Amino acid sequence: MNHNRVVCFDLEMCCWNENGVGTTGEIIEVGLAEIDLIKGEIVKRAQYYVKPDQDEVSLFCSQLTGITPRKIEKQGRPLAEVIKSMVKNFGGANKIYAAWGRDDIVLKQECLAKGIDMPFNEYINLATLYRIQNRLKDKRIGHRAAQESKGIEWEGRQHSGYVDAYNLAKLALTML
Repeated sequence: MNHNRVVCFDLEMCCWNENGVGTTGEIIEVGLAEIDLIKGEIVKRAQYYVKPDQDEVSLFCSQLTGITPRKIEKQGRPLAEVIKSMVKNFGGANKIYAAWGRDDIVLKQECLAKGIDMPFNEYINLATLYRIQNRLKDKRIGHRAAQESKGIEWEGRQHSGYVDAYNLAKLALTML
């Protein structure tokens, strides 16, 4: 296990908003940003688009994430191929992965449903760690608000897996 490196990741999923109720479906983007805890810097980034098997990208989803059906059609690959690329380029079970919230469960459930091995074993929920470190017992806080509370400027469009993973890596460097 490489404890000097952590791979921050963010998932974007197919999403809909009907009558003010948001729902999500299959993964359509995986953003990754690896940090080196010794150097204190982001050392690698990647973005993978995923072709959903059953869902499609709604207009609401395109407006929220910037991901269009055309982008998925042109650049998307099956989740199994994306997972192989993740493991090849970022390492699998030998790395610690981290996200804001429970993206590990989302990924695990979709991998299980599609017969794909989970790409990692070790996981850190940075939202929980942030709440512990900042004594926020019952209060939930979003990633952007947490980052800005630490004086770290948000860069880029929120709800892009690539951008969110990068920003999360910046925050993680102050937490780990």
